[in-house]
Amino acid sequence: MKTVFKKIIVAILRFEAQLILHKYKPKIIGVTGNVGKTSAKEAIAAVFSHSYRTRKSIKSYNSELGVPLAILGKETAWSSVWGWFFIILHGLKQIIFNNKTYPEILVLEMGVDRPGDLSYLTDWVRPDLAVVTTIGEVPAHVEFFSGPEALVREKAKILRYLGVNDWAALNFDDAAVLNMKEKIKSKIITFGFNEGADLWASNYQIIYQKNEDGKDIPVGISFKIDYKGATVPIRLPNTFGKQQVYAALAAVAAGISQNLNLIEISEALSKYSSPPGRLKLLAGIKKSWLLDDTYNSSPQALHAALDTLRDIPAKRKIAVLGDMLELGKQTIEAHQEAGRQLKTVVDVLLTVGPRAKFIAEEARESGFDKENIYYFSETRAAGKKLQDLIKEDDLILIKGSQGVRMERITEEVMAYPEEAENLLTRQDPVWKKR
Repeated sequence: MKTVFKKIIVAILRFEAQLILHKYKPKIIGVTGNVGKTSAKEAIAAVFSHSYRTRKSIKSYNSELGVPLAILGKETAWSSVWGWFFIILHGLKQIIFNNKTYPEILVLEMGVDRPGDLSYLTDWVRPDLAVVTTIGEVPAHVEFFSGPEALVREKAKILRYLGVNDWAALNFDDAAVLNMKEKIKSKIITFGFNEGADLWASNYQIIYQKNEDGKDIPVGISFKIDYKGATVPIRLPNTFGKQQVYAALAAVAAGISQNLNLIEISEALSKYSSPPGRLKLLAGIKKSWLLDDTYNSSPQALHAALDTLRDIPAKRKIAVLGDMLELGKQTIEAHQEAGRQLKTVVDVLLTVGPRAKFIAEEARESGFDKENIYYFSETRAAGKKLQDLIKEDDLILIKGSQGVRMERITEEVMAYPEEAENLLTRQDPVWKKR
């Protein structure tokens, strides 16, 4: 989309979205963080959809353009002038006429790429409940900031307009997030794995089920949540990794803040499944299994993905890791640190991209068998080599930042590529052409 045209569209949609919010006065739940925003948004929406008319940000619509579109309930028209005309017309209809089905709850993901992004959004979208997920010790999206502290300050702006009757749900296990509570006047609920949190998780485990061959196949995760002496079990189907526990905890915290009870929250979460590209277990070629974590990558998210790979038993484990982008000055060290984690987890390593080469080099320096390390400059070549390497019962983690397009590798080696549109991330026509 041309810059001038985009600015005009953003200005019109923001104006319409402001009028719609003023007219219908939905309760707004804003979600931000460096890791887990979309999963938390999806889980929160699952909880509130059980009791309220609820709308969530579509896909990962979390920008100056995406947030107004979420409020209007429309998807982007990309470069179609007529498409944008009909979206604007749709907004006008909601302003002029009374839409009795307009959502009571809006769950809006709010992203930050550059300084001022969250300031811009919160200047006109004022959350009643702000959820901050995970930032991490080496944050992603820091490239355009002076340092991690500046990024944290920008993320914290989601909290700045909260009043005494509003709520903030904060990740207790993330020091940068927890420190945000010192500067806000709203009510606060914290969540995490630590018993010091208001709401905490325990007994995390992977659930297995035998397939037709009698093999134990992971089918999801289970854990318990504790709040003020009450304990409730949670089961999440086709969902893996402790990051998804944080998404569920964020949803439980949001529900509690709005007076939903733990039993109905637990029931609602049983229908939640993590979005495509977030540690989804897919059948691979040659009776292998894929952990598709191709939506994005950061040091914190990669560490969590490797923990999940470690937790699931397999004859042989392969990691296909692409560049982690937007890390600024910490790019080299973050990739090297990833390389140091691999020897005790992974049997075969493939890396994709110039930054991920530092993962391969550090893995080799740390004692990883150099005969089992492969480096590629782009995804298609990596996908072809992976096809040759895969054996029956292999477990393969595929992960990288959005710009590396690691989902192309997953599509190369998934058992049912005809289902890619439903199972993989970035499958709309415009993304597919990039």
